[in-house]
Amino acid sequence: MTDAITIDQSLVDRARTAAADIADDIQRHIDAHTTDSTERATLRLLGVTGVNEIDVPLVNVVVEHARALLPGGVIRPFVDLMMQKGKSAQEAAEAIARGELALAEVPAERRAAAEARATELAREGVARIDGVRERRNALVAEIGEPLRPYVYVIVATGNIHEDAVQAQAAARAGADVIAVIRTTAQSLLDYVPYGETTEGFGGTYATQENFRLMRAALDEVGTELGRYIRLCNYASGLCMPEIAYMGSVERLDMMLNDSMYGIIFRNINMRRTFVDQYLARLLNARAGIIINTGEDNYLTTADAFEKGYTVIASDFINEAFAERAGLEKWQMGLGHAFEINPATPDQVVYQVADAQLVRQLFPEASPKYMPPTKYMPGDIFQGHIIDAMFNFTGIFTGQDIMLLGMLTEALHTPLLQDRYLSIKNAKYVFESCRHLRDEVRFKSGGIIEKRAGDLLSRAVDQLEHVREVGLFAALEKGEFADVERDPEGGRGAEGVFKRAADYFNPVFAALRDGRMSGPPVGPAPGTRTAAGEGRPS
Repeated sequence: MTDAITIDQSLVDRARTAAADIADDIQRHIDAHTTDSTERATLRLLGVTGVNEIDVPLVNVVVEHARALLPGGVIRPFVDLMMQKGKSAQEAAEAIARGELALAEVPAERRAAAEARATELAREGVARIDGVRERRNALVAEIGEPLRPYVYVIVATGNIHEDAVQAQAAARAGADVIAVIRTTAQSLLDYVPYGETTEGFGGTYATQENFRLMRAALDEVGTELGRYIRLCNYASGLCMPEIAYMGSVERLDMMLNDSMYGIIFRNINMRRTFVDQYLARLLNARAGIIINTGEDNYLTTADAFEKGYTVIASDFINEAFAERAGLEKWQMGLGHAFEINPATPDQVVYQVADAQLVRQLFPEASPKYMPPTKYMPGDIFQGHIIDAMFNFTGIFTGQDIMLLGMLTEALHTPLLQDRYLSIKNAKYVFESCRHLRDEVRFKSGGIIEKRAGDLLSRAVDQLEHVREVGLFAALEKGEFADVERDPEGGRGAEGVFKRAADYFNPVFAALRDGRMSGPPVGPAPGTRTAAGEGRPS
């Protein structure tokens, strides 16, 4: 290990204490509320899928019909109806959509039976997730595991079949993680589209069928290359827990699942978002999925040099939320970014300080380092050099997940050749500098150590302030990313419901009980010579 920068442990302890208090305060709100999307995700776990005759998802239809019952939870009346009519979950949902059946309060004498059956069905749904996680573990052990940092690239054509072609090409060039960017503004849709899609703008619709198709394509190329290729998509927006469920059963390996990104950058109601992220993260925890958080985006609207401490503060908050949902440390892909203005003297020195601080504060996590975007020039050659310095900073500070920058970042969605050049850039830097961090020491009292200490101190000040005023008020005042949001406003506010005293949803307990632990383990890293791999370490 590289000699570490000196960090004041008392500041770290204060940061974690404040973050825990902030998360506990929000957890009280979470435990007192449910949402449209939480109840829809519950129905999906029972096995409800498909759409009605006008392509409205059946889970939306059922929840809309049950709106007056939602404070008590949809699962009890839904399962009672199944039992009374002798129908499966899918059959009951289809009958409700046709207007043949209706949900109603469950009579007292039938409650115990309905709740017992609902608990059984919830456990069966969770068992399906466990089976998918076991399959991943087996494939990683069989196929093999790439060296870290994972080379993470994006595909975003709008056509899932073209995405699959590009994803396989990227894997053959050396990519380890493929992220399928969602079509523009899907996060604002209060439903999940159904089936495969071939039209999208700036990305491809996140649907369960699209997840299945891409997973199959990556398994095919992974077997060819001798390393397991990971798939990433977005569990964020108004359907956050539903998409997390879909990812858990279609074997996604990473999901963007931030607790505050949708609030800040998509103006989704914060009271809804915090409730939804809890179930989404419970699902991701159970499925063995690494979550990626969105702190990097803060630095696209706020100055990275002056406001870098907000990234650190938010990482602590996201860590606390993740712990409350049962995510293990290795599943926390906490976000940060290489976004200081390149014209800043000693820019890379400061970037190393920021990245090294994140690595040391969260040593068991899997930090996701994001590339430069805000100051990327139209000069593609200069941009390629800046990306190389980002790659250098990532390997030197021991980041786990590296989303590669593209030389045409400022111009257009990357073409295949652009992605190939970016992967080639990263592979060269990673292999040529792989053990550099083991050979150097940080200067005591130097620029890097002073910068890291200042960031941590300011992050602690912010966390303690947020604890005092509350996270809702801090978001309202724009204390993260310089973006102000109304706690009562934003998209989806009408879909938040205060839980009744008899609220019932056994899915939460089923997801927490009897969980597996630990990441999938393959052959020792660095022992293969498959295409795209570096020399043995």
